[in-house]
Amino acid sequence: MTNEPLLRMHNIRKVFSGVVALDNVSLTLERGEVHSLVGENGAGKSTLIKIMTGAYMRDGGDMFLEGKPANFRTPEDAQRAGVVAVYQEVNLLMFRTVAENIFLNREPCRFGFIDWARMNRETGELLKRLGLNINPKATLGSLNIAMRQMVAIARGVSLGAKVLVLDEPTSSLTEKEVGILYEVIRRLKAEGTAIVYISHRFDELYAVCDRVTVLRDGKFVATRSLKGLERIDLICLMLGKQREELEKKGATAFDEHQPVNNNAPPLLAVENLTRGRRLQNVSLDVRRGEILGMAGLLGSGRTEVARAIFGADRTETGRVVLNGQEINARNPNEAIRAGIAFLSEDRKAEGIIPDWSVRENLTLAALPALTRAGVVSRKKQNEIVERFMRRLGIKATSAEQKIRELSGGNQQKVLLARWLCCNPKFLLLDEPTRGIDIGAKGEIQALVNELAKEGLGVLMISSELEELVEGSDRVVVMRDGQLSAELRGAQISQDSIINAMAEVNQRLDS
Repeated sequence: MTNEPLLRMHNIRKVFSGVVALDNVSLTLERGEVHSLVGENGAGKSTLIKIMTGAYMRDGGDMFLEGKPANFRTPEDAQRAGVVAVYQEVNLLMFRTVAENIFLNREPCRFGFIDWARMNRETGELLKRLGLNINPKATLGSLNIAMRQMVAIARGVSLGAKVLVLDEPTSSLTEKEVGILYEVIRRLKAEGTAIVYISHRFDELYAVCDRVTVLRDGKFVATRSLKGLERIDLICLMLGKQREELEKKGATAFDEHQPVNNNAPPLLAVENLTRGRRLQNVSLDVRRGEILGMAGLLGSGRTEVARAIFGADRTETGRVVLNGQEINARNPNEAIRAGIAFLSEDRKAEGIIPDWSVRENLTLAALPALTRAGVVSRKKQNEIVERFMRRLGIKATSAEQKIRELSGGNQQKVLLARWLCCNPKFLLLDEPTRGIDIGAKGEIQALVNELAKEGLGVLMISSELEELVEGSDRVVVMRDGQLSAELRGAQISQDSIINAMAEVNQRLDS
């Protein structure tokens, strides 16, 4: 019995409306291991996890937990058996205390009343065991995102988790907070918990994971030990490519840029944007066909620049000139009419409408042009949807599929198509490849480059320095609400960007 895996999924099959999402996929988890699950968006990772945790019923195959058949019909069934998932969007109650969230729906009672002393005491012991300095009586909403996520993990542990699924756990964490998460993972691993770790960041996988299972197009590709597995070989497994092909081409690189005419007048000019301490006299310009990268630490003012240009936030001073004409966008509608499009970094909260179809989401911004006498032309709408689904390679069963059922990369393509069908002159991209896999990332990067070649101006905000170095004609760096550096040509490197972001901190420390 000691050689039996903690959890084993064998030949799992899942079909949605005739489309095979998982085709005989297998996964084994050992006690005390951190196991990464990787693959392009649409590879089947989320579907496999939802079957593992009882959110979906499988259509074929077997699952065993500690050697016994496991048939979870709901997430509650899975939790009672010790299989718990913690997703990147923490689904807990913000106005309840930490202790109340951890013991939600299973509060300890005494004489028919909640035993608050015991609940707070046991919560404190659990948090201490995980190395977390969190007050059990603190309201969850008073904690930052990282600590809320730690509470969600602690709740999973309190449920007696034998298998803990962590889905993109560091997407909103700082480097220091990531260190806290890693320490929690190490403690759980030492206690024998098996952890399924899903992330698009290779640095994380190699830092905390023991093995990796690769899925592609709903099929099992391989399970490998990460020790000794080179990153390019892992990328090859994910994409189904030969190593020689990727080494020549570069797995995430943009195509070669066409040279930008630096003597041409700017397509977009931003002058002295000021909004309290968030933005202080920010000026920049972008030429037609140019990709201007923007870097900066969290809170440096990057997103605030984009929102100010788009009319989402009012500024105290400054102006925006597009194609030689000043625009005073008091709201996003006015910016859109002027020819500016904005792809927000939070596609779930500010982008997609989850229960609407791909068709409805894609044509949302173009509805005024498709409407006559209050009636939307379905024919024109379908023509636009078909054209952009084909051009951007959007993978969906049909245009009527709900967008929430699509992978993250395909959701991002739909949002990009939403703006492209409005024929914008200028594109604001805030973290355009966040939370999507390397294959979809390369497709979106190539598409952005293609749009620039067609004459659009692009302001691309990204936390991934490699993306900025490879994909930008110039890079500007934000720091404390101000532009602190502009890098061109050979000046553009990860080291120079980091130095520009850190300069004030270095001075303060000296």
